[in-house]
Amino acid sequence: MTRNFKDKDMQVVIGWVLRLGVFVSMAIVLMGGILYLYRHGHATTDYSTFKGVPDFVQTLPGIIHGIATLRGRAIIQAGIILLIATPVVRVAFSAVGFILEKDRLYTVITFIVLLIIIISALSGHAG
Repeated sequence: MTRNFKDKDMQVVIGWVLRLGVFVSMAIVLMGGILYLYRHGHATTDYSTFKGVPDFVQTLPGIIHGIATLRGRAIIQAGIILLIATPVVRVAFSAVGFILEKDRLYTVITFIVLLIIIISALSGHAG
């Protein structure tokens, strides 16, 4: 006996995606924070000069290299990126759900929203 896909099933999946994304990103940020404090917790901060964000956390290759070398700031940045990506994944899962429900109108609308999000993220323009 095959089971039909239901809207409630998709809501459960989307709920788990959101929860998992938040908890995993929170755990990654916590691990990065602990590592950062372990290595730099004793350092005295000089507030007379502004140093800004280090170069290695401004690009994706820099973040990946920072994670590979266990740099706390890079791990924190990865957790924040994952937290930001969680709602985007939710929109993608919604699109899959609408495809399975064979709802063409909402599938098209969801893909338009996903396209807008991706273009905005890649172009750096928010709207």
